Amino acid sequence: MTGSAVWGVGPEDFDSPAAAVLWRAYYTEVSDRWYQLHEGRVTDPAELEREIAAATGAELAPPHGVLLVARYGGEPVGTAGIRLLDDATAELSRMFLLADMRGKGGAALLGAAAEHQARLLGAERIVLDTRLDLVEARALYARLGYTESTPHNDEVYAECWYSKRL
Repeated sequence: MTGSAVWGVGPEDFDSPAAAVLWRAYYTEVSDRWYQLHEGRVTDPAELEREIAAATGAELAPPHGVLLVARYGGEPVGTAGIRLLDDATAELSRMFLLADMRGKGGAALLGAAAEHQARLLGAERIVLDTRLDLVEARALYARLGYTESTPHNDEVYAECWYSKRL
């Protein structure tokens, strides 16, 4: 049996309990990393709660989006969101695995499932943004065949943009 036999990836409501727990873990990690790098501290708890509440993930609801949850041994351990920006372009967001699940093959499965969902939505290309300090994410996107591209948004924390033909 291979390690991937215990992995599963499937659509889930953006506001499910599993999605909420994983969104909190994702946002806490990327926010803490930013604040530690730029201000030498972790995210203020009040700010964390405010930002988590503001970013509901509703854009990942059908019919123009989907949230995927990765499970390992049945337990939710990661997410990837897809939403259509236009008829031919999907955006990948919230690509995340819990830290202790990284390096076990789940990221490639999650990425492939996200690209499959983008195709089902009619997309011909997929785009994403990330930050320079998220070097592991940037390396993953390169391994998955994404190439650096021109900005497709003006998100405050976006520093790198990637795209891939589907």
